[in-house]
Amino acid sequence: MTQRMALYLQDKHDIRYELEVAKYAEEKGFTEIWQADTRLARDCVVLMSALLTETRTLKIGSGVLPIYTRNPAVIAATWSTMWELGGLTPEGESRVMLGLGAWWEPIAGRVGVDRRKPLTAVRENVEAIRQLFTMEEVTYEGEFVHLDRISLDVAYGDKSPRDIPIYIGATGPKMLELTGEICDGVVLNYIVSPDYIRDAVATVGRGAEKSGRTIDDIDRPELLVCSLSDDDPEEAMLTGKSLVAYYLGTEPHIMKASGADPGLVDRVQEIVGWPATEADYRKAAKLIPDDLVRSLMAVGTSEECRQQVAEYIEAGVTCPILFPMLDDIKPVVDAFSNWQP
Repeated sequence: MTQRMALYLQDKHDIRYELEVAKYAEEKGFTEIWQADTRLARDCVVLMSALLTETRTLKIGSGVLPIYTRNPAVIAATWSTMWELGGLTPEGESRVMLGLGAWWEPIAGRVGVDRRKPLTAVRENVEAIRQLFTMEEVTYEGEFVHLDRISLDVAYGDKSPRDIPIYIGATGPKMLELTGEICDGVVLNYIVSPDYIRDAVATVGRGAEKSGRTIDDIDRPELLVCSLSDDDPEEAMLTGKSLVAYYLGTEPHIMKASGADPGLVDRVQEIVGWPATEADYRKAAKLIPDDLVRSLMAVGTSEECRQQVAEYIEAGVTCPILFPMLDDIKPVVDAFSNWQP
């Protein structure tokens, strides 16, 4: 059976090129695109709308939208609009997917967001948005979400319920368990090992049991860096090291999940702050051991990358969301087109 495959688009590549690649991936049998809402560089809604317009069958998801940047009623209305724009897949499923997250520091604090009680805030947003997708009137009184007789008041056109799957981008054990309890799926993070994925999947499964489900009821796509080059695998490795350096230096929740040595993290953070430059990443890359990179991503030749991605699938990932690191994305698509691990 052909493996379900997706691409993760952030802000590394030109937008017009990404749209071209999305159509190419669709032709090559990929099933999904997950668009980052990355730092303050690109807005996922704008890019998702463009991707839905330029493709015909691909599912398009947010990977992931910070809950603090929009009111839940606005989120529901936005995704309802994209639901209309994209239509359904040939199998009759929504082409648009909603991935939500609790953001991270230091960016949240620097724009004035108080990230207190993120578990409660995420739960309330998911519950309220799911109710709004029914197209019924909703009143919700929580600690963070307050809705007073609100509905998606579509005046013309299709007023049927929006069957849009909701995912949480989760890294820590409490958020993973919450995801299993209340969501259709989890967007598992990257720069982590297969062993981390096994533990994360088990934690999601414990959450699923709370709502009378099993782990098989929860979709488990994972962002997975793919630094692939058959022509220059050494450059692929260096590029992979640069990304590891960025995350060890700037995103503590991923840093903790990566299992990296705390002493290495301290040395990297002396070079890489937030925001940092590409030159900073390349400088810090010299500190990163090859074996650490290989334990956290797919890196090297096509065959090496396929072997590494297979390890994540064996650990419980349902759909690898490949994040191409080099300038040319098409070799990544070619390497995994109609792939059977």
